[in-house]
Amino acid sequence: MKPDFSLDLVLSRIEEAIRPYPKAAMFDLYERGYQSLFEQLLSCIVSIRTLDETTIPVSLRLFEKARTPDELLQLTANELAALLYGSSYPEQKAQTMLGIARRAVDEFGGTLPPEYDLLTSLKGVGPKCANLALGVSTGQAGISVDIHVHRVVNRWGYVLTRQPEQTMLALEQRVPPEKWVDINRLLMPFGKNICTGSLPHCSTCPVLAWCEQVGVTKHR
Repeated sequence: MKPDFSLDLVLSRIEEAIRPYPKAAMFDLYERGYQSLFEQLLSCIVSIRTLDETTIPVSLRLFEKARTPDELLQLTANELAALLYGSSYPEQKAQTMLGIARRAVDEFGGTLPPEYDLLTSLKGVGPKCANLALGVSTGQAGISVDIHVHRVVNRWGYVLTRQPEQTMLALEQRVPPEKWVDINRLLMPFGKNICTGSLPHCSTCPVLAWCEQVGVTKHR
């Protein structure tokens, strides 16, 4: 990668560039008041294979009916799946959420402990959702890598990885922990709106000077 690359400078440029665009879904929901670890974990499950434009309204519809494990367990699987309509695999997600709520009530008195190992032991919760829910709800350091983050940092030449899971591990080695939550907060909307998968906006990109443009053959 380019020898004068400064992550602090790059992230500050990106923060300014993404101001006109919608925030990533879970950060948006946090600002709306849905700040508990349970709520953030549910919204991350909603977001799996689902666009933010759908994740936010589906999450809001869900939270009108249930915001705590006890409230969620008052719903049947069919009622919950109906609330999740519009997201991918609503029936499967309903079963996942009910399982999480049941463990939260039976094992933890209705409040999920803010522990990565505990969250990833919940059926249907992987590293991405665990890190993102913890980072957004508690500020706990964690890197969440979706397809946008994966693409952006590889395009820069900052890491050289094939899968998001590999990218997460590589970023944990390079990025200071105090910046971990910012990785998803900034790079998700940046990758969605500027450093896009096809025809990225290289001609107007605020960090082009530090980007190796790995894999870019055509751009705007």
